[in-house]
Amino acid sequence: MSTAYVFPGQGSQFVGMGSDLARLRPVARSIFEQADATLGFALSKVCFEGPESALNDTLNTQPAIFTHSMAALAAVELSGEIEPPAFVAGHSLGELSALCAAGALTLEDGVRLTRERGRLMKLAGERQPGSMAAVIGIDTNTLREICAEASRTHPPGVVVANDNCPGQVVISGDKVAVAAAGAAAKAQGAKRVVPLAVSIAAHSPLMSGISDEFAQVVANTPFRPARVPVVANISARPITHPDDIRAELCAQLTAPVRWTESVQWMREQGVTTFVEIGPKDVLVNLIKRIAGDVETRAIG
Repeated sequence: MSTAYVFPGQGSQFVGMGSDLARLRPVARSIFEQADATLGFALSKVCFEGPESALNDTLNTQPAIFTHSMAALAAVELSGEIEPPAFVAGHSLGELSALCAAGALTLEDGVRLTRERGRLMKLAGERQPGSMAAVIGIDTNTLREICAEASRTHPPGVVVANDNCPGQVVISGDKVAVAAAGAAAKAQGAKRVVPLAVSIAAHSPLMSGISDEFAQVVANTPFRPARVPVVANISARPITHPDDIRAELCAQLTAPVRWTESVQWMREQGVTTFVEIGPKDVLVNLIKRIAGDVETRAIG
């Protein structure tokens, strides 16, 4: 087995996502219908028709991307055209999709959990607004040092949030600290610093204010042992046990996403094909820059 399934996180959404999939594949349509029934409102309509403001509300974005990914996965599994995965992994929010794909989490529980995750992360952003920025063309370790210095002078600080691929790293934290780190990065040779259109400082200490509430949600969610190893965001190594899954999901709120290392580790285990399942092809493009000798495919 040389295939890994990977699942995208927030930012991959677009109005109309899943509409053709649901129209052409009854098995995919049933996934959207189950999500609607679980949440008690037409999430599918938000995906298919918008408006964009509703889809981009973190409260809806997270269950929407999760549901779309599971609908696409159902179509993939029914077709039997793609080799089952040796590993699964997801970027940030996508880790919950990976857990569901691995059988550790039911669809209904996944929809509820992603909705609560989105609600609480939105709440954290309202309580303590922050910002995020993509830094292009600088070494990750150098950027960590820059963030540490900016954090000393501008508490509560800024951290490396997503190590997406060589030359593309996202920083997250206090608005002033993010701006200071971005300016310092440019002074040290970064090609570009691109502010992200968010008010939520994901994967930073600013999320700690909702950690206890989210931990309670995770504790109340049933998990089973994963049938397929899930390569975790915070360790870049596989997990399968429910205790490890719960610990991962709770710690992930404030810990960085080690995506580059996760892909490199799977490649070292013999993975030669990465299949992105969900809206757009964000992860495929990152993977090509991490491991140029692998095959990639995006299905959504």
